[in-house]
Amino acid sequence: MAQTLPQNVIDNLLKDAKSGKDTSKYARKEVSNYDFRRPNRISKNQIRTLQTIHENFAEVFGYYLVSKLQTTVNITPTSVDQLFYSEFILSVSNPSCLYVFEIAGTDGNGILEISPQLALTIVERLLGGNADALPKSRTITPIEQTVVRGMIEHALSDLRTAWKSISDINFKYQRLEQEADFVQIAPSSEIVIVISFDVHIGSHTFLLNLCFPTFALEEVLAKLNRQLVTTTGHQQSAKKLRENILAVNQQISTTYLPIVAELGKTSITVTELLELKEGDIIKTKKRIDQEIEVIIAGKRKLAARPGVVEGKKAVRIIRPLTADDLYEEDLSYKEEKEV
Repeated sequence: MAQTLPQNVIDNLLKDAKSGKDTSKYARKEVSNYDFRRPNRISKNQIRTLQTIHENFAEVFGYYLVSKLQTTVNITPTSVDQLFYSEFILSVSNPSCLYVFEIAGTDGNGILEISPQLALTIVERLLGGNADALPKSRTITPIEQTVVRGMIEHALSDLRTAWKSISDINFKYQRLEQEADFVQIAPSSEIVIVISFDVHIGSHTFLLNLCFPTFALEEVLAKLNRQLVTTTGHQQSAKKLRENILAVNQQISTTYLPIVAELGKTSITVTELLELKEGDIIKTKKRIDQEIEVIIAGKRKLAARPGVVEGKKAVRIIRPLTADDLYEEDLSYKEEKEV
């Protein structure tokens, strides 16, 4: 609402103007610079709140990737920027993976951008590879798109959880575009909010960006309150952490491990091997009254005794192997090789 000047101030202002006196004493001193070419649509407090929201998102989504990829994953927000949409499009690599999603309840869409190398690394890990070597950047195939899509939809679900402390916004997956020229979620001169992340998987670091047009979030931005987000977001993160721990424990508990009961060891020459025939006996270095070793996933773990249960061969676990057992076994193995 405009401020109304008292009548006596108006009279004095007109009188000084007619007489040529300086009227600057009546001017308001509250002046701030404004760049019409790059207007700031969100304040510094709102930027800090957006940083907090997406720190919560990065933490929760990172836990999910750890459980799915079975390797170390760390996601770190690096910046929150206001850009023209044309500037964001120019910064996108070609090819890229631009996942367009609907911001439900608004007229706008958002973009989740990941590098093709990140998408290929996720595919490699999900399909049983180790992803030690950094893949070359290329267009991902339809099969790879299907594999990654489930991960992207889960990311949007975690993003919705992170925003829930401010507003109940739903983010719905729409489509994948691999060339930025085919994505038009806002006019070129529209200001967009771009949140950038570094995704560390193993020894490699990848790029992830979120792009929101400001016109789609005008009502939500007005509600931003950093203290509310911090408290609620921490509660959401703790709850999600417990859920992820339970999920990891469940997956580990149903994981199959190869188990081998080793009855004994010996060594023979190639000539002796070629001369073996049915009925021959191979003598091992293990006596019949000695314990045998149980090897789990290639590691010597347990001492046991062989036997039969209900007509089937079996072993009875006696005790876990100690460091002395393993050390003595290593020494005897080395002595055998030296001989």
